Amino acid sequence: MKKKEYRYEELTPKQKAAILLMSLDVDTASKVFKQLSLEEVEQIALEITNLQDLPQNIVDQVLEEFYHLMTAQSFMIEGGLEYAQALLEKSYGYEKAKEIVEKIRVLTSVRGFSILKKADPQQLANFLTKEHPQTIALILSHLPPDLVAEVLSEFNEQLRVDVVYRIAKLGKVSPQLLQEVEHVVDQIAEQTLSQNLATAGGAQLVANILNKSNATIAKSLLETIEERDYGLSLEIKRLMFLFEDIVTLDDRSIQRVLRDVDKRDLALALKVADEKVKEKIFKNMSERAAAVVKEELEFMGPVKLKEVEAAQMRIVDIIKRLEEQEEIVIGGRGREDIFV
Repeated sequence: MKKKEYRYEELTPKQKAAILLMSLDVDTASKVFKQLSLEEVEQIALEITNLQDLPQNIVDQVLEEFYHLMTAQSFMIEGGLEYAQALLEKSYGYEKAKEIVEKIRVLTSVRGFSILKKADPQQLANFLTKEHPQTIALILSHLPPDLVAEVLSEFNEQLRVDVVYRIAKLGKVSPQLLQEVEHVVDQIAEQTLSQNLATAGGAQLVANILNKSNATIAKSLLETIEERDYGLSLEIKRLMFLFEDIVTLDDRSIQRVLRDVDKRDLALALKVADEKVKEKIFKNMSERAAAVVKEELEFMGPVKLKEVEAAQMRIVDIIKRLEEQEEIVIGGRGREDIFV
């Protein structure tokens, strides 16, 4: 049987993805698969089964292309496409750098709308307000309705009405407008990618830090922030979860949390807890289980505050894990989490 010949120039994107995944160890490849849709997994798995006896030079070329694209993208995140090209030229020369950046530009264009679908509504609105209302209307017509509603709420009333009217009247679109829209989507997608690192900070980062700090330090820092900026302190509190916030959980959620909590940790955590917290927890335990914890509390000798706070943090970690697994709902996370 004649051995199949492969030419790098003729490889499809799916084949390149398959070759890349075949080059990884099983654990890493499985992590990548988890980030893909079922359809994408099936398509790439099919390519993997069809790719046999690959020459090493083909594999090397695919890996080299991936490396170049990732390098270019990291440069782009730092300072945009022009910055990426300038840095790449120093390593690979003008022609090769231009080729790499063009691939990134195409990838960004193809992924543009998918990136916009995940963009922060306020950030997206800020970008769009600089554009013509007809361009805004065409872009928003390709995005999910809930995201569009949030973006529109950020516009002033005049622009909001104008854009909604234009969306309602959208018909055939001129090639010139399509080209303009593609250019705008490219720009916004590029800027969205370049701001990913910046949006990782702010209130969310502080909330994450305070969640990992002991309660005394967290409380002190929150009080200081509240004195300087009350609105910011409220935003941080909304994003974090403290042990005393357990009273905001519904009874079913508390019962689910208690199934995973060590009884010793529970007793320690309640040592200095507010009466409302104790009442809420005991209410969701059987009489026998509650009696055991109360007895342990009664006969518990002096303990270090850091031990109590450590126990509280372990319980908070359980609560956050269960929320991530969507087994419980933490109140106050936003309107989408309200039950009616």
